[in-house]
Amino acid sequence: MSLFKSLAGVLSLALFTFPVLAENSTVIPGFTIHHNAIPSASLEPSIAKQHGIQRSKYRGMLNVSVIKSVEGTTGEPSEAVVMAKATNLRGQLISIPMRKITEGDAIYYIGEFRITDQETLNFEIQVKPKGETRFHTAKLSQEFYID
Repeated sequence: MSLFKSLAGVLSLALFTFPVLAENSTVIPGFTIHHNAIPSASLEPSIAKQHGIQRSKYRGMLNVSVIKSVEGTTGEPSEAVVMAKATNLRGQLISIPMRKITEGDAIYYIGEFRITDQETLNFEIQVKPKGETRFHTAKLSQEFYID
């Protein structure tokens, strides 16, 4: 099973059963940046292992994909330079190293970070799609709960 299918399944389920997990997107000229943050424990163990993602209720995962707009289609995945950071409500800065995962035609950028119960993180994602000359900013706010 691909990471995309796994994440899509987790996120589809999350949108209907766990309102704290949501997928967001930011439209920029010629591209759409899809970004979401989930507890890594939500991933199936085999998928997490396959992609070297540490599953834990105390770990979160940021997933970013960049889709180039192509008229008459849903778009095509694009490589990009992706940098991310988050701040909690106390103003503490969390640097999130991002790494590229490619599966077939799909391209994802994944970053892992620590989470605590009832913590809200405000993410700032800097994206420079391949062939573009400037970075664009996407923002996401997510509250995490630990059972």
